[in-house]
Amino acid sequence: MATFFLILIYLAFISLGLPDSLLGVAWPAMQPEFGARLDTAGVLFMVIAGGTIISSLSSGFVIGKLGTGKVTFISVLMTAAALLGFSYAPSLIWLVICAIPLGLGAGSVDAALNNYVATHYKAHHMSWLHCFWGVGATLGPIIIAQFISEQNAWRSGYFTIAGIQFALVIILFFSLPLWNKVGNRSNNAENEELLNKNANVDESVKNTKPLKIRGVKLALVAFLFYCGVESTMGLWGSSFLVNVKELPIEVAARWISLYYGGITVGRLITGFITMKVSNKILIRAGQIIALIGALCLFLPLPSGFSLVGFILVGLGLAPIFPSMLHETPTRFGKEHSQTIMGYQMAVAYTGATFLPPLFGFIASHTTIKLFPLFIVIFAAVMLLGSEKLNDLLLKKPLLAEKITKTTAS
Repeated sequence: MATFFLILIYLAFISLGLPDSLLGVAWPAMQPEFGARLDTAGVLFMVIAGGTIISSLSSGFVIGKLGTGKVTFISVLMTAAALLGFSYAPSLIWLVICAIPLGLGAGSVDAALNNYVATHYKAHHMSWLHCFWGVGATLGPIIIAQFISEQNAWRSGYFTIAGIQFALVIILFFSLPLWNKVGNRSNNAENEELLNKNANVDESVKNTKPLKIRGVKLALVAFLFYCGVESTMGLWGSSFLVNVKELPIEVAARWISLYYGGITVGRLITGFITMKVSNKILIRAGQIIALIGALCLFLPLPSGFSLVGFILVGLGLAPIFPSMLHETPTRFGKEHSQTIMGYQMAVAYTGATFLPPLFGFIASHTTIKLFPLFIVIFAAVMLLGSEKLNDLLLKKPLLAEKITKTTAS
């Protein structure tokens, strides 16, 4: 039963990934139909991510009232309905209206499931969880590209993906009783060990406000610019390939699917690597690989290197997000992990809300050729914030070390 429960969580993350990559890929086909400006996609993206920020910040309250199972079911239902609305939207205002439930549907369930896996399962499960997000994010562009290439019908692509979401809604509905049974009984060894360690933390650590815990703000910087890289690549990558590299829309869409495929495959492989390599090393290696991929896009190289750059950025991003999330209880203690997890998800979506539209605004007034430069800057700032956090944790005793000393005394 516990295995089936984990499969349900994986399915929920497929549903989270499916909508995330659609707008950027479909926008070159949507833009002329609605007679919209290039940066209008950034506005829609802001509405979606803004809803996600709100639901992430309120996730603790909502989950406390409804429980993880009901929140997951309602969230997937909201995203399915929103995608169906996109497929029938007659004007831009309807796209904006449908973008609201699409964003609200993601935040609470994202924070809840991430914290649950971080505190109850080992690191490889967190990587595989986000691998399934990548499965959804990879399937989205493939489906859209197929409909655009055959019928030039992005609406049919959205309709098909909405149907997949509704199928997941049905599965989640009939599994609602399972969430309470397995959730109440879940007690694996890693969770017990974490609980025992945190039980010995002195009251000064437990009573510290989450945002004042050492290193939290630097962690939030890393999350902010991680999503800046990931979301900007997903939203504007296709437009860059079409307008600068002069690729057909359907080819650009397939290249973006390979970018998300790099994230997906990378997280699948990372799940096995975490059994031998620490989260800290995986985060650093991923950030360096992503920066190298961004430089492949930035340098004046033939178009083929752009594909290499997209794949390298995807592979580099693969271990970063799940590894940083899984480190949350270890870095900051289980006492505050759910609150800090909500903060991290909210700041991550803040990066997704403002950084891609910021680039879109600048690109619409200058040129989209600046796309690689922004990716390089975002990746470099992410790496800098993460390394400063590592330095801070090295200069002062880690939370885990403090726990050990308290236990020994």
